[in-house]
Amino acid sequence: MKVLITEEVSPAGIELLRADPRIEVDVCIGLPTAELHQRIADYEAVITRSGTAVDAALLDAGKKLKIVARAGVGIDNVDVDCASSKGIIVVNAPFGNTNSAAEHTMAIMLAVCRNVVDAHNCLKTGAWKRAPFTGSELKGKTLGIIGLGKVGGRVATRSKAFEMEVIACDPYIPKKRGDDLGVRLVPLDEIITECDIISVHTPLNDETRGMICAEHFERMKDGVYIINCARGGIIEEEAMLAALESGKVRGAAFDVWSSEPPTEKVKSLIAHPRMVVTPHIGANTFEAQTNVSVDVSREIINYLDGRPFENAVNMPKFDPSLMEQMRPFVNLVHQLGRFLAQLAPANPSKVTFTYNGKLADYDCEPLTVCGLAALLNRRLTQEVNMVNARMVANQMSLTIEEIRSTESEAYSNLVTMTLEADTKRKTVAGTLFEGVPRIVKMRDFQTDFQPVGDMLVMSYQDRPGMLGKIGTVLGEVGVNIAAMNLGRRSKAGEAMVVFSLDSPVPEDVLAKLAEAVEASFVQAVDMN
Repeated sequence: MKVLITEEVSPAGIELLRADPRIEVDVCIGLPTAELHQRIADYEAVITRSGTAVDAALLDAGKKLKIVARAGVGIDNVDVDCASSKGIIVVNAPFGNTNSAAEHTMAIMLAVCRNVVDAHNCLKTGAWKRAPFTGSELKGKTLGIIGLGKVGGRVATRSKAFEMEVIACDPYIPKKRGDDLGVRLVPLDEIITECDIISVHTPLNDETRGMICAEHFERMKDGVYIINCARGGIIEEEAMLAALESGKVRGAAFDVWSSEPPTEKVKSLIAHPRMVVTPHIGANTFEAQTNVSVDVSREIINYLDGRPFENAVNMPKFDPSLMEQMRPFVNLVHQLGRFLAQLAPANPSKVTFTYNGKLADYDCEPLTVCGLAALLNRRLTQEVNMVNARMVANQMSLTIEEIRSTESEAYSNLVTMTLEADTKRKTVAGTLFEGVPRIVKMRDFQTDFQPVGDMLVMSYQDRPGMLGKIGTVLGEVGVNIAAMNLGRRSKAGEAMVVFSLDSPVPEDVLAKLAEAVEASFVQAVDMN
C-alpha cells in the first residue's frame, strides 16, 4: 500500500508505517493543489491534518484511494459524504489530544486564579510587587463542569486532586459515569448559581451555541471565574466582556474563540486585563501530536490486516447476506433513534432494542448498532457511527440490551426502543407501512404518525378545549399545524398528542404551551 502524508505529523506514526514491509510512505508537505491532485492518483491512503482540503476534487483525483486518515479530531476539511459515495473510509483520532486539552484547562485555570500572567509581566519589567497579585486557591472551591465527556471527565479527576468540590451538568451521560468520577450531576441552573469556577467542555452545536449568556452571568456568584477550552461561541463573548467590566466575573481564561483568527469584535474581549488567553493550543503538545499520528497509522495497518477500525467515521458494517432483508428497517431504526434522543431522560443508563415478528428471525445486530448510533450521534462531540457506536456507549457506561421474539400482537414486524435513567424511561415503537417508517406506540399510548420535519410532543390531562388552547398559542407565533395524532387511555385521562408542524416552535413558546394546558411534558422534536 502506498501512503501519502501531506502535512507535518509526528515521526512516531511514520515510523510505525515504514516498519511494515507492505507499506510505502511518501512525505510531501506543502504541495500546490494542482500537483497534489496529480500525485494523489498513485496512492491508496492519505494522511492529513487540517491544512489539506480533502474535497470532491481531490477525491475524484484519488482513483486508488481506500483510506483518508485525519491526524486529529475534526474532519471539517474532509468531504465525508463524497468519500463515502466512493467507498473511501475516513478515519480520525478523536482521543489523541484528550489529556492535552484537560491539562491546558488546568493550566489556564491556575493561571487566572493565581494572577500568573500579570505577575510574570510585571516582574519582567524589573518591578518587584506582590500585593497586587494576591490570588485564589483552588482548594475548597466548587467547580462546575458543563459537559462530562472525555476532556470534562479528566478535568474533574484532576480538580478533585486539588481538593475542589466538583459538580457537573451533562444530561447525555449515565448517572453511573458521575458516580465513577465522584462527581455529582446537577442541572445547569445549579452550576450557574452555586459554583466558584465554571469550565465548559461541550461540543459547539445548535444546542450549545450561546449556552452561557447575559442572563446566566447575572445569576452567578460575585467573583466567579470562567474557563473555556472547548469551543468558541459556547459562551457569548459580548456578555462575557460585560460581566468582566462590571466586576461580576473576577477573571476568565479562554483558549478558543468564536472567530479564529479573532476579529476586532473578539479582540476587545481578548484585551481585557482580567482575561488569560491562548491561541487555541489546548491540543498542541508533543504527546498529543504523537498520539494522533500513531492512532491513524494503526488504522491503516488495521485495514491491511482486515481488523475492525476503531475510529472509522463513515463505514457501515452489514453482513451482505442480510442486507436485502435488513435494508427497509435501517431507516426505521435510524428515525426511532433520532426521535427518542430528543425525548430522552437525562443521564441514561440503559437502552433496550426489542424486535418482534418476522424480523426477529434475522441477525438484528446491524439494526441495533444503527439505532444506537442515531441515538448517540446528536449528543456527543465525536462522530458516532455503526463502527464505533458500541465502543462509545461502553465508554459512557450505557448498557445495551437486545431482545428478539417472533411473536407480535398487532404488526408483522415491530421495533421498540426503550431508554432508561434511574426510575424514568422513554419508549417508542415503530413499524413500516408500505416501506415508510411510522411510530405506532409511545410509552403505553397507541399512536400512528410519520416522524418527519418539525414536530411537537405534549402530555396533559385531557379535557375540553385543550387542543384549541394549543392551536391558539401556536397560531399567535405563526406556527401552522400540518397534522395531529392524539392518544389516550380513557376519557378525561392523560393524553399524548404529537403534532407535525410547518415550522419549528420557538423555545420561549414551549413554556407558554405548558402553562396553557398544564402539560406534564412538552418537547419540540426536529426530524429534518
